[in-house]
Amino acid sequence: MLIEKIELREIQMEYVTPFETSFGKEYRKRAIIVKVEAQGIEGYGECVAEEGPWYSYETVETAWHVLSQFMIPLILKKDFESPEELLLSLKRIRGHNMAHAAIEEAFMDAYAKAMKTPLSKLLGGVKNRIESGVSIGIQETVEKLLKNIEKYLEEGYRRIKIKIKPQWDLKVVEEVRKAYPEISLMVDANGAYTINDFSHLQKLDDYNLLMIEQPLDYDDLVFHAELQSKMETPICLDESIPNLSSAQAALRLGSCRIINIKVGRVGGLQRAKKIHDYCQENGVPVWCGGMLETGIGRAINVAIASLPNYKLPNDISASSRYYSEDLVEPPFQLNRDGTMTVPQKPGIGVEVVQERLEKVTKRSRIFA
Repeated sequence: MLIEKIELREIQMEYVTPFETSFGKEYRKRAIIVKVEAQGIEGYGECVAEEGPWYSYETVETAWHVLSQFMIPLILKKDFESPEELLLSLKRIRGHNMAHAAIEEAFMDAYAKAMKTPLSKLLGGVKNRIESGVSIGIQETVEKLLKNIEKYLEEGYRRIKIKIKPQWDLKVVEEVRKAYPEISLMVDANGAYTINDFSHLQKLDDYNLLMIEQPLDYDDLVFHAELQSKMETPICLDESIPNLSSAQAALRLGSCRIINIKVGRVGGLQRAKKIHDYCQENGVPVWCGGMLETGIGRAINVAIASLPNYKLPNDISASSRYYSEDLVEPPFQLNRDGTMTVPQKPGIGVEVVQERLEKVTKRSRIFA
């Protein structure tokens, strides 16, 4: 497919409610939407880099720079027979996984449309519905947290994830377990703890958690392995797994028993599939994490989560969880059984509403 034109848009969308983690509180979504036009077919991708270098060193500004100055010049007006060929052409650019992912997603959307097949099927997906969990940020009070949990359970979410940090952890989890002793519950620390907190973290074993996600530093595998050897609760790694080699190292070291795959974090759909396949071969379950994506990124997540080894509920919630009006139609909705339907139309399977995209665009640039 000949790439004829690429468009970048920086967008800003307000969250329905602020979202707080150990990194801080967020009030809006600032992201880059990439549109690729190839042989008259449009494809969309979403760069999930955030405003600041908190979750990742990548930011909206660094991604815009790398995309416009380096990645787009390498692929514009070039003819690619496959997504694999596109990825190979960008291999010389190290790091910047979120920028890589956005370009690859947009091309793969167009490619799947040209093939008249859903993106999920192109990736090897086997599910028509994927299990949905919900992530709840740090709240002002435990009472407010419990009310939110009640609300999301009533909506049908199959798993509850709560964010934790020092001074907002054991007592909070204890109160949640008292109120909901049987629910599927996990905690996510986003790297907020250190090796000095091992004995403290071990106390989480008392609460029958599905997993503890990323308790230690983002670039650590060794101390995660030591902590996992001291805990019954499975450790799930997120930030520590930016690529296949880190996943391989983590499993060999025993750093975790579960891996969270985020398409943006690992550099795109093809790289995400390789991690999925490796984990499947080694009997390690995976699930899809979220970055508070718009409907474009959410469609990408739903597609990858249709692969067979995504065996745990994903952080893929309904569009209305974060936005009063999404960028796509139809918006993603939670089914009554706590699942989300995988779109069956070609490509990402949803339509980008141009008027809504224009409304939230703060800057744009066309490369042709």
